[in-house]
Amino acid sequence: MGSLKTRLYVYCLGEDDPRKCTALKLNRFGLAKKLKRRFEIPRKAVLLNPFAEKVLTSADREAVARYGVVAVDCSWKKVEKTFSRRFKAVNRRLPLLVPANPINFGHPGMLSSLEALAATLYITGFKGEAKKLLSLYKWGETFLNLNKNLLEEYSKTRSEEDVLRVEENYF
Repeated sequence: MGSLKTRLYVYCLGEDDPRKCTALKLNRFGLAKKLKRRFEIPRKAVLLNPFAEKVLTSADREAVARYGVVAVDCSWKKVEKTFSRRFKAVNRRLPLLVPANPINFGHPGMLSSLEALAATLYITGFKGEAKKLLSLYKWGETFLNLNKNLLEEYSKTRSEEDVLRVEENYF
């Protein structure tokens, strides 16, 4: 499948079924680099953290382009414990989106690692790369269809206030 222009990293904690793990599939297809230790996370990369104070906006495009994006692949059941320790990177929370993956379908915010990385790419203006990631799964197109308007709105925002306003209007 080949690589992308944007550097993607997955910090895998091995808490989920490896056969259903979207992060491992990204790694197998050469689309993301698997990180095995916390200290391997690039400090200037955008790290997707559901508890981060700052929300991802299109203004994060330069950081994504230069340093990449990190998804922490862990179980949603253990997410609070995982993120209770600080990650040394540019922590960002994704704005609310609706997952299409079969595990958490329809539960706002509970995205798979692949959906989270694709959403980040889409919001920061790398729409072609986002679609390439989502093409790995049958439900990838469903994710785009469910969130098309939201992703477009989020990708037009330049400030956190704008993102929060869009979130409020939809949710």
